[in-house]
Amino acid sequence: MANKGSTQIWLEYAAARSVLGFLRILPGNVAFWFGVSVGRLAYYLLGKLRRVGLRNLELAFPDKSGAERTKILKAAFRNLGRVMAMVSKFGELNAVNLADLIEYNVDPAFVAEYEKIKASGRGRILLGGHIGNWELQAFSYSVVFEPISFLARKMDNPRIEEMILAIRTRFGNIQIDKTNSATQIMRVLRSGGTLGVLADVNSHPKEGVFVPFFGIPACTATGVAMLAIRANAVIVPAFAIWDERRGKYFMAHDQIIEPVNSGDRKRDIEETTALFVAATERIIRAYPEQWIWIHRRWKTRPPGESDLYQ
Repeated sequence: MANKGSTQIWLEYAAARSVLGFLRILPGNVAFWFGVSVGRLAYYLLGKLRRVGLRNLELAFPDKSGAERTKILKAAFRNLGRVMAMVSKFGELNAVNLADLIEYNVDPAFVAEYEKIKASGRGRILLGGHIGNWELQAFSYSVVFEPISFLARKMDNPRIEEMILAIRTRFGNIQIDKTNSATQIMRVLRSGGTLGVLADVNSHPKEGVFVPFFGIPACTATGVAMLAIRANAVIVPAFAIWDERRGKYFMAHDQIIEPVNSGDRKRDIEETTALFVAATERIIRAYPEQWIWIHRRWKTRPPGESDLYQ
């Protein structure tokens, strides 16, 4: 965690609190409009991130035209603004009005399989990603189903961390720090609990393996696969996706993943990681305008490969 002076900490906190406070007092549709407008403006102001996004889209969708990629990236920036606006409204949400924002109209076969796994006492790793509204996905799960534990890295501003933590845990969710948390995580999964993780970002070679992502080797953290194998837990890919036509979110999901467990631990981890990365890719392909293309997902390269962002 970076060291910041007290003045910087308070200024950043005041700015973040002011933005969220301003959005909170606005009517829902106005707050959404404002957030989307901020995202639209950010596309033009943040040139470095715009270039990263366009490069990622070039790598992921080589067959699309430049105009098509630009359209996707603009929508992705607007989506980030929508996420910000949505988080500002969490204080007003409850089991009744949450239905106005997200629908859990899920495939009955998926629900039946999930309930069977839960009844058996096996743990579930709720696999999310930075697509749609990942904050709403975890928040709404605690209201509609049950509180979950979720992994998060502490922010470098303790005041903002405290504010966001209060929002995230309002209905009983428990945040677990990613650092030195293995024992606590295993306790959750082995007791039949649910652990929320976001696993769609670049990883350091010491912490990850290279698996295909849009046909390109992407270094992905092995933690999810290792936990699923060790705890005999399933991986449940689920995402809160925005539906413009309905003006609300819905839960999109892929098939529940059984971890590979052949006895060859290294191969099992790599194959299980490849399975959940492929599931995440399928969702991103279906809703590309809602993923964070501004992240350097392919920054870490296999030995001997050149930088893809030069």
